[in-house]
Amino acid sequence: MPLLKSVATLTQAEVLRIAWPGSKIVRSLCGHREAFNIRFATYGTAFVTIGNCSEILNVSQSNKKMNSKELGLVLGQQLLGVDDLHYGLWTDDLPLGFANLAEAQQRYTEQIINALPAADGGETCQQTRVIDIGCGTGHILAQLLERGFAADGLVPAPRLAEQVRRRLAAHNDKPTRLFESTFEQFPADEHRACYDAALFSESYQYIPMSASFPILAQIVKPGGLVVICDFFKTGHAGDGQPGDKSFGGGHKMHQFYIELGKHPFSLLEDIDITRQVSPNIKLLDETLMLRLVPAGQTLDRYLRENYPRTWKLIKTVFKIFFGKKIEKQKYKYFTGHRTQAVFERYKTYRLLVLRRNA
Repeated sequence: MPLLKSVATLTQAEVLRIAWPGSKIVRSLCGHREAFNIRFATYGTAFVTIGNCSEILNVSQSNKKMNSKELGLVLGQQLLGVDDLHYGLWTDDLPLGFANLAEAQQRYTEQIINALPAADGGETCQQTRVIDIGCGTGHILAQLLERGFAADGLVPAPRLAEQVRRRLAAHNDKPTRLFESTFEQFPADEHRACYDAALFSESYQYIPMSASFPILAQIVKPGGLVVICDFFKTGHAGDGQPGDKSFGGGHKMHQFYIELGKHPFSLLEDIDITRQVSPNIKLLDETLMLRLVPAGQTLDRYLRENYPRTWKLIKTVFKIFFGKKIEKQKYKYFTGHRTQAVFERYKTYRLLVLRRNA
């Protein structure tokens, strides 16, 4: 099969139509129809084979699916007016409420930054280079730059990457790079012993532990630090009790310790901050149960009484196509199981500081 045109030079306008006949994608290119064997890699890179020729095609961002963290960030911005999704750190002197959420989130950020080496590199008088892995919208990354760190970010989601770039535009005089990939795809060979520290702020849960440590061992300098602030599953996970499946995500805590022992890292700090983080769940639960549920019930009554046939049809269609997903979300968010106490039973939130052994 002849190659009509270099795949790498195709424009979006030239990709006129996409269909899915079985396991192949058929594309109409400039009026020609050719069958492509195609495999989509993570986050928009497609490996295309036409005859004996293989090249890389970047897929438009509109074809990429939004993941759960990206959805949470967007909804958080739209509903709560927050710049980042991570939990707040609540202490006794800070009353629980949405008015104090930004302050609680900043306290969380301060805790992470305080766990890093000094920005000036101490005796070396060189900037400390840090990589923020899963940097979200760049909230912590920007603060690192403001405080004198040489900081890079990594983000897999294109929509979040756009927000990071906009935030970093105010720091274009600072030494920073943004990697748009998963951590598993990070070019570790090109960045061996490059970083004095690597940090994960509620992003470690998305990365397979067995893949994370070998990459960290390559990119973090001997004596450098890895800071992980995230939740893990407790030994109660999977016990079948009410609320067992109300909170997803997180690696098993005991498996983390086992995996850590296989790699050249030492555990310097292991701080349990679950009790300071779990009030976020109470805040969200009260909002869902005391505000959104009554509002939804009121809207349902209005539509049922004023547009009974149309509303019944809409609900039937949603039940047919999205019934399982809707029931799963109802159980997760609206059954009263997603509480502070349930979170503390099934999750343990940790600030972990690891040192790369020499």
